[in-house]
Amino acid sequence: MRHFLIAALTGAALSFVSSPSRALERLVLRLPFLETSVTINLGDVQSTSELIRQSPDLADLQMAGGSRVFELIEKVFLAPLPVETKAFLQGSTGQPLLEQALLAATALVELEGIAPDSSGRMLTDALVSAENIGQPNVLGFLRSMPGEQASIDLSKVADAANRLKTNLEQGVALVQATEAASVTSALREPLRGGWSREERRLSVDHRPQPLRLLVLRPTGNDLDRLAVISHGLWDDPESFEGWGELLAANGYTVLLPDHPGSNFSQQQSMLAGDSPPPGPEELRMRPLDVSALLDAVRDGRLLSGQSLDINSVAMIGHSWGATTSLQIAGFQPTENKLRTRCVDLNHAERNISWVLQCSWLSGVEQAAALDPRIQAVVAVSPPLRLLFDPTSSKKLLVSKVLLVSGTRDWVVPSGPEAITPMRETGAAQMGHRLVLVKGADHFNLRSFRGEERPALIGPVILAWLNEQLGVDSSVTFSGGGWGDSQGRLVDVSSSL
Repeated sequence: MRHFLIAALTGAALSFVSSPSRALERLVLRLPFLETSVTINLGDVQSTSELIRQSPDLADLQMAGGSRVFELIEKVFLAPLPVETKAFLQGSTGQPLLEQALLAATALVELEGIAPDSSGRMLTDALVSAENIGQPNVLGFLRSMPGEQASIDLSKVADAANRLKTNLEQGVALVQATEAASVTSALREPLRGGWSREERRLSVDHRPQPLRLLVLRPTGNDLDRLAVISHGLWDDPESFEGWGELLAANGYTVLLPDHPGSNFSQQQSMLAGDSPPPGPEELRMRPLDVSALLDAVRDGRLLSGQSLDINSVAMIGHSWGATTSLQIAGFQPTENKLRTRCVDLNHAERNISWVLQCSWLSGVEQAAALDPRIQAVVAVSPPLRLLFDPTSSKKLLVSKVLLVSGTRDWVVPSGPEAITPMRETGAAQMGHRLVLVKGADHFNLRSFRGEERPALIGPVILAWLNEQLGVDSSVTFSGGGWGDSQGRLVDVSSSL
């Protein structure tokens, strides 16, 4: 409850602007499923005791619940505001990603008599005011908000949760009804092949700073094959070294770029107020990072002295990195769904990833990024439903895509973001495949450096790349054996 209140009320403040002379007097929590509401009178209260004394509804709750209610109210309303919040908002005001996050948050909140404004300036003013009145906590923040009354309809929270649950049901049903991939025990044993690890910096024309990247090179069987792994939003290459180690142990040279416009360091800088959230231009910059690496290999500025097939490269990505992989494979970004669906806060397919996708709208026209050197793609949990022209996958004559999604991914749910696009486009008939992982969420498919056991989806990544790139190996996608006894991996492509 505490985190919900903070998030919802923060969203409300950000999305409405008013004369600073009007301060919020009442907060109303509506509970239609109980046919009741709770009114909290804010006034000039300074403490939990005053809040309860001035709010009969809270007083009744305390009489029924005793000290537990008092403790809960104190935790909610006297929770200190993070010191970084003001700097973050000052550096993020007016940015598309922040505006989309606020638009989603304010769907739960209604402020009476306040004109909408999603720029973010109002929250900064409210935080400053809370400090000035000596209440740098949630209660002081509420008292500094504009308007007379804020209403939060808790049934809308339930509606959003039910929508997300529905978006996962298709995947759960498909996994239960389809036979899981077989398991080859040798693919689940500790890695035996050797590799070297190196961190490099590479100057590129499209960014002011050099790209940081990790380079993993096989020291044994070298296939002359190159693979690139792209990380997701506010992540880094180290989160995917486990994938890279498995590939390197099986003869692949692996590059893991650190995308500076949307990596972990950028997140830290943003939270400190030193930089804004990633802008829509990053949608184009990430594929340019990958193509720049391939150009550097081709020109001998990277991996010099190593013989690699630069015209038959594998591309793997997670989350936004998976979207990057699809762009560079030739999927065509389009504004059609972004314009029609981003404004519909109650759309049946709406999910958390739409906040990010909708922030890309102004960058779509420059986001096409086909690189014909990419011949095999693995896209893990990509936000894609709103971004791509569904017919663009039909134009991919060479690159084949393995799409992987978890059945418990609340961030990028499998229904609208994987199953529906695959079904609508008939992608399976074109050679693309969809593997669902039972019980996997948005983050537990990642794999870090030096893990004793190969990554859950590591073998299926290796099997797909081997088959698509024509590697002479017993490990292939169609040959099976890439399943896992600890988590069902299911190829549902034929069941769509």
